[in-house]
Amino acid sequence: MPGDRTETGTGPALLDLSWLLESLDAGRPLDIEPRHRLPVTPSKEPDPAVLPAYGCQRRTPLAHHNAMLTEALETLARDAAFGGDETRSLAFTRAASALKALPWRLGSLRDLAALPGIGKHCRRVIQEVLEDGSSAEVEAVRRSEQYRTMQLFTGIFGVGTRTAASWYQEGLRTLADLRAAGPRLSRQQQAGLQYWEDLATPVTLAEAEAIRELVQAEARRILPDATVTLVGGFRRGKPTGHDVDLLLSHPEEGREQALLGPLVASLEQQGLLLYQQRQPNTFGQEPSSSSMDQFERCFAIARLALPGAGDPSARRATRVDLVVAPRSQFAFALLGWTGSRHFERELRRFAGRQRGLALSSHGLYDPQRVRTRGGTLWGGWGAPYAGTRAALAPFCCLPRRRSCRPPRRRRSSGSWGSTTWPPPRETPDVPSRVSPPHPE
Repeated sequence: MPGDRTETGTGPALLDLSWLLESLDAGRPLDIEPRHRLPVTPSKEPDPAVLPAYGCQRRTPLAHHNAMLTEALETLARDAAFGGDETRSLAFTRAASALKALPWRLGSLRDLAALPGIGKHCRRVIQEVLEDGSSAEVEAVRRSEQYRTMQLFTGIFGVGTRTAASWYQEGLRTLADLRAAGPRLSRQQQAGLQYWEDLATPVTLAEAEAIRELVQAEARRILPDATVTLVGGFRRGKPTGHDVDLLLSHPEEGREQALLGPLVASLEQQGLLLYQQRQPNTFGQEPSSSSMDQFERCFAIARLALPGAGDPSARRATRVDLVVAPRSQFAFALLGWTGSRHFERELRRFAGRQRGLALSSHGLYDPQRVRTRGGTLWGGWGAPYAGTRAALAPFCCLPRRRSCRPPRRRRSSGSWGSTTWPPPRETPDVPSRVSPPHPE
């Protein structure tokens, strides 16, 4: 397969043996003529997919080709999580993530050869679905009382897996059982149970945008130039969701600290909040190994006007999270709150294993550096790198966008995030041709 110097410079060409014999007779490589070329018949079988090892570097469309397979694996992932087996749950989740990125419908196990994260158990389930249209194991899980009950309970605002499992062990099975146990519920759980029917109804993108505009108008009345960004599944392109996540900030570092309290008080005074619980910003008080961020926030249930309703007082309850991020951390907060959860987990895994860095919703850190701030020694945690999407793009393989943060304002000399972005390092175990990701 010599270089083709007549048409494509030095590109490879598939040639007949006659070219070699004639070149030997001439004592030099001859120019390639059409008669020297061998016809190439394209294969009808799709080429094996070579996907990057990390889910954050794969293009994952919302509408993919293997929904039946991924739904089966995600059912097993949820069931494992309900049982407290996070390792097993993650294995199913990673397999489903790889299938979502496959650019065609899987037809046989042979097509799994180059897919990362597909273990023996997942292969067995996939084969069963391909051959029979369903998996006996998956169907048994879906029919089980424990799985259905755990799904019901964890769908309640304020109820996590451990609480739901505890209730199940106590013999609780229905919402009526929970209502009978009212005094044992937290205030948040009581609100979630009270408005369960409304909160279980999907929120549309139009409704989410309406809430964002309402919150932004009130935020700017309190603090001019405040920004409110719709994040979560809606930012990933989903048409519906079960809550509305809003990221609040301000172009001037520090001014955002005076926003959330008056904003929540005003919304509550107008009768727009049925429930609210605020949490302060704890970032910087002590190092944390948790993947959860430490931003100031408010978990709320808002009263949303029903579209097209004749009665202007007709409203339904909607889950709303208000999260406040300073400008220096806005890009990382935007990335973290856009999701998905698995995408974020893969980003952190890639950061640690391939870049030697620690990524969170607050910044990108070099664990080898030591920084003192306010007299407090931060162990091995260093200062975050520049908080812009342009800086994050080469690290995360993200497409560059200009609208990822509040309008640029001159930064004070003492603010964080001024460290120059480090040069990229080689990552030999990750394919170099990587598509920009679309989180699941």
